[in-house]
Amino acid sequence: MLFINTRPSDRAQQLTQALQAEGMDVLELPLLALEAMPWSESLAHLFAQIDRVKVIVVVSPAAVTFGMQALAQAGGKPEDLHRIQWIAVGQATAQALLQYGFESHVPEVETSEGMLSLPVLQHLDSSAQIAFWRGEGGRQFMMDSLANQGVQVLNFVLYRRDCPVSATQTLQAHLDVIREALACVLLITSEASWNNWLRLAQHYLCEQTSMYCFVLAERVTRLVEQSCHEHQLDYQVIQLEDLKQDTILKQLHAVQGNT
Repeated sequence: MLFINTRPSDRAQQLTQALQAEGMDVLELPLLALEAMPWSESLAHLFAQIDRVKVIVVVSPAAVTFGMQALAQAGGKPEDLHRIQWIAVGQATAQALLQYGFESHVPEVETSEGMLSLPVLQHLDSSAQIAFWRGEGGRQFMMDSLANQGVQVLNFVLYRRDCPVSATQTLQAHLDVIREALACVLLITSEASWNNWLRLAQHYLCEQTSMYCFVLAERVTRLVEQSCHEHQLDYQVIQLEDLKQDTILKQLHAVQGNT
């Protein structure tokens, strides 16, 4: 069995090493590359309002990095934000915030639904302002849910996700490995990474491979299931509650027991 690790290069290695230690063959195929959005009047206007914000939701370690860079470009400093409450999507994001001295609320389930259930959001009044530090296209469901409750959402789009040029090159170089594997496990962590895989797989006929698809979060799982149905892909879609190594290994052992 081959595990296709689609995490960005800077976050893939730890999982790859853990899987290899279990005897798993791993192909690192990053499907997302992150790039800071150009500085704009829109971002400058948003950062000018940040002192009114009660909560900042940070969706990834990259959002921490790009957010602090943009804050500096706006003339601010991390210490200006210490009265604000922070929400981190998961432990990796929380650790990135700690490097700047910020404690954060972290949901038990590392999804938009998990963050929405946090008490800090449940007890907000309708006049509250919440900032989202995010990438292009990320966490739209969560922002829409809060906006529907009357909360004012400040949308800081700090970076964009592109499919790396190297993804095509890596896939081309390993087509035989993928096609010859008895089964593959594909890790999908976002809608963007799924869409990038779908374009590549259809072009290189990888949809013919026996595939288990490990998908983070219920919303993305539903999207992948619908997409598989529309494109007639015989993928077995399995939802992950988080991206912890133990969670992934437990699910892998279950899959291996059925193959």
